[in-house]
Amino acid sequence: MQVTETTSEGLKREFRVTLPATELDARLTERLTEMKDRVRINGFRPGKVPVDHLRKIYGRAVMAETIEQMVRETNNRIVTDRGLKLAMEPKVTLPEDKTEVEQVITGKTDLSYTVAVEVVPQIALADFKAIKLEKIVADVTDLDVDEGVRRIAEQNRTYTARAEGAKAESGDRIVISFKGTVNGEAFEGGSGEDVPVKIGANVFLPGFEEQLAGIAAGETRTVNVTFPADYPNEKLAGQAASFEVVAKSVEQPNELAIDDAFAASLGLESLEKLKQAVKERIAQEYAGASRQKLKRQLLDRLDELHKFEAPPSLVEQEFANVWNTVLADLKSQNRTFEQEGTTEEKAREEYRSIADRRVRLGLVLAEIGDRNNIKVTEDEVSRAVIERARQYPGREREVWDYYQKNYNALASVRAPIFEEKVVDFIVELADVAEKKVTKDELFREDEEAASAN
Repeated sequence: MQVTETTSEGLKREFRVTLPATELDARLTERLTEMKDRVRINGFRPGKVPVDHLRKIYGRAVMAETIEQMVRETNNRIVTDRGLKLAMEPKVTLPEDKTEVEQVITGKTDLSYTVAVEVVPQIALADFKAIKLEKIVADVTDLDVDEGVRRIAEQNRTYTARAEGAKAESGDRIVISFKGTVNGEAFEGGSGEDVPVKIGANVFLPGFEEQLAGIAAGETRTVNVTFPADYPNEKLAGQAASFEVVAKSVEQPNELAIDDAFAASLGLESLEKLKQAVKERIAQEYAGASRQKLKRQLLDRLDELHKFEAPPSLVEQEFANVWNTVLADLKSQNRTFEQEGTTEEKAREEYRSIADRRVRLGLVLAEIGDRNNIKVTEDEVSRAVIERARQYPGREREVWDYYQKNYNALASVRAPIFEEKVVDFIVELADVAEKKVTKDELFREDEEAASAN
């Protein structure tokens, strides 16, 4: 075997490899000899078939398998001997000339081919102890808890039918049936039966609920509205629609009684227990928001401290994924780049920069995990899959089996667990100062979009 490096430009390497015909023939003979005890050929006793006879029958097929195996082994040796870390699978270019291929298959000439690889650069990791981070946190106030309890009460509010002939007011709930048309034609999803509508909730299309004010049970009313320009269904986006609405009943809201009896209706011992449960849930939300801001800040610092050329193929692959998502979102919202205040060229440049950042950060996190032996256990993956399966009641086994049989799906579960463990590792070493802020400050969006992370 002879290996000659022919190209070394940036992260790209290319090698010219020659596998002598004698080595290929020796491996072929070895494999044919192994086959003697397994094949059954008329006229020969088991294990007594001459290798030359096997060569005549199976030689071409086995030689093709031999070449495939030796190419794979040689490529692995090239990577291992040179200490390369690959960004993508090697690209092998075998001879295409039919005469040359025939000469190799029949063992009359050496096999020469090229293998091109793209490598991951050496990454010099920063001193994590020198990284300064600010962790913003917010306390859960009594007002937060009271607002949370009131929202739950509002969601569970009961209603009582108004007197016959009474007209609906703001805050009332109307049970309606409706049929909608656009340009005189019915459309999918444009009709419904016994649908509750709360006047003032702003859940339906803009202007829909307001036009139901003053309606009485049994009354039919025509409601005219326009679908928003960014409505998900592009066939309806921006279209004027007319709905024939029949009010089945008009109900007024009952007074909210936030007390021990209300808590008991939710399965809790007392109002105090309900408040405690709400406080714990809010505390988890605040902790999650604090964690996300800290992580974003850390990733920004890692990005600043680790500038290197990312493997172009990985960047291109990531950009393609991001760009396809961008185009799909624009299409679903029936919007253009101009409406987003940019051009396609500028958007491509921006998202390619995001793709480059993601690839570099991914490589940095992987390097940190590798050097510090950070692993994701099978138990951790299993627990995460179970949590995902629980989101599909009645289909838990189906979801579980899907992940167990799909390597890429399982990898999509493992990757975020690994990332969070690496982030935890760095945060433990970094200089982290805690800062108390208000709830509004905690949830305020940063100027930079989180999509860059």
